Amino acid sequence: MYRFLASLYPPKLREKYTQMLIYSDLKQEPRRFLGFVLFFGFGVAFAGSLLLGSLVPVSLLILFVALFALFELTFYLYLVILADTKARIVESSLPDALQLMSSNLRAGLTTDKALLLSARPEFGPLQNEINEVGKKVTMGNDISSSLMLMSEHIRSEHLHKTLLLITIGIKSGGELASLLEQTAESLRQQRFVEEKTRSNVMMYAIFIFIAVAVGSPLLFGLSSFLVEVLQSNISALSIPETAFSSGLPLSFSKVSLSADFIIFFSVFSLITSSIMGSFILGLISKGKETRGVRYIPVLILISLSIFFLARSGIRGMLGGLFGL
Repeated sequence: MYRFLASLYPPKLREKYTQMLIYSDLKQEPRRFLGFVLFFGFGVAFAGSLLLGSLVPVSLLILFVALFALFELTFYLYLVILADTKARIVESSLPDALQLMSSNLRAGLTTDKALLLSARPEFGPLQNEINEVGKKVTMGNDISSSLMLMSEHIRSEHLHKTLLLITIGIKSGGELASLLEQTAESLRQQRFVEEKTRSNVMMYAIFIFIAVAVGSPLLFGLSSFLVEVLQSNISALSIPETAFSSGLPLSFSKVSLSADFIIFFSVFSLITSSIMGSFILGLISKGKETRGVRYIPVLILISLSIFFLARSGIRGMLGGLFGL
């Protein structure tokens, strides 16, 4: 049944999910797992739409579609986080693995033996990938093609370029030990430059965080209070009819925006800005938008808390002046 449900995904989306499952290193059969996710997503969306239907004046169908899309997006972002975490661990241990492999080559070992002996437990996922390459080479596969298969399991551009450079060096018959040492040193220098760049732009990240988590909630809290003031007091104004007959460009009417709509709009805007701001923070601080997914719940919680606290504080201080 799960395999049949997995076939309901669009082909391109199914391929992306399957590739992300491989990258994230989940030991599950992709089609069965995708079918389970689709089935579970339907259940969560159906239960959530029934629960929220009595609280939110929105059609059940719209709630169901929105919750199902949110569930699928959350699951995909979860896979992206797992894949990026695995890639980050591999990239951090890759220079040491290359240096160790170079030392093994200088000790007189063959390329395949040097590769196998460079696998260490402290390398984490990289050790497993090196062992898999060693198994393929032992079974008679070409070492160059086996190395390139490693990049199909790890979502890292640095690893792909490094493996491509190594395979070119193997095929050209150059001095592989020196090539590995130079590559390891280049990776270390590149990582140092990236860390230095991120530290230089940290001020921008702090500014974005303050703007999203503090500035926007305060402004929305003040604006929602002003709407309540206008709604409750503008209708009580008594304008003499002579003001209208004198030809002055004055026009007073009832405020059509309700306070509930303003609060709903403010909450929706804060959630949206928190999501977008998290992606920007991930791009600035970590180099990838997906690295900012972990900031989304924190920013949403802080911004919404400050919004409702600001509303309560402003209402407590100024509500009596305006009869609220």
